Amino acid sequence: MDKKYYLSASLVCADMLHLEDQVKQIEEWWIDYIHIDVMDGHFVPRFWIFPEIVKQVRSITNLPMDVHMMTDVPEPYIPALVDAWVQIIAVHVECNQNLHRTIKMIKDSWIMAWVVLNMATPLNILDYIMDDIWFIMLMWINPGIVWHKIIPKVYDKIRDLKEKTKDYPNMIIEVDGGVTPESLPKMIQCWANMFVCWSSTIFRPADQVKEKSIELRQTIEQSLWQY
Repeated sequence: MDKKYYLSASLVCADMLHLEDQVKQIEEWWIDYIHIDVMDGHFVPRFWIFPEIVKQVRSITNLPMDVHMMTDVPEPYIPALVDAWVQIIAVHVECNQNLHRTIKMIKDSWIMAWVVLNMATPLNILDYIMDDIWFIMLMWINPGIVWHKIIPKVYDKIRDLKEKTKDYPNMIIEVDGGVTPESLPKMIQCWANMFVCWSSTIFRPADQVKEKSIELRQTIEQSLWQY
């Protein structure tokens, strides 16, 4: 990963009746990653994509996939996701009593291990695993709730995280939720550098994927120039 920023399109917002077409569209218009949410109905109040579907998506694209595990127990899912050739598995720190073991399990499978923090989760939970990870995702919304409004306090949390990781210059800070052309400049100003794009910014309306992708990249380039 050697770019200044990355865009990841959240598959939960795609049109499932035209999934292959939409995957091909984001592939064509230079989206960097496909973001895949795995939800168990317990850690968050809904279910979503099964590992078997992830494997089907892999069969139609070479785009790297970053998987966001919103599950009480992530470890049983990992072998099936490895089998689907995902590139990243991100696990929440809140639900994992054996976080170091889970990270090791992912890395031993030759998959990049990320951690995810909800809004109210303090950053000091990272103190003893910082040497084991390269990527941190901050939730900009309460996870698993579609159309939730962004929580503005996360701007401060990104700044605090950037300061905390100053000795890790290659650390990627990803934000999930609320990514729009309006919010992107301030996210970049706070030093986030990977962005999960939802329905209104990528997939809907379905005939504007190209235009929305170009708009996001132009917004980011202008913000990088400014800051």
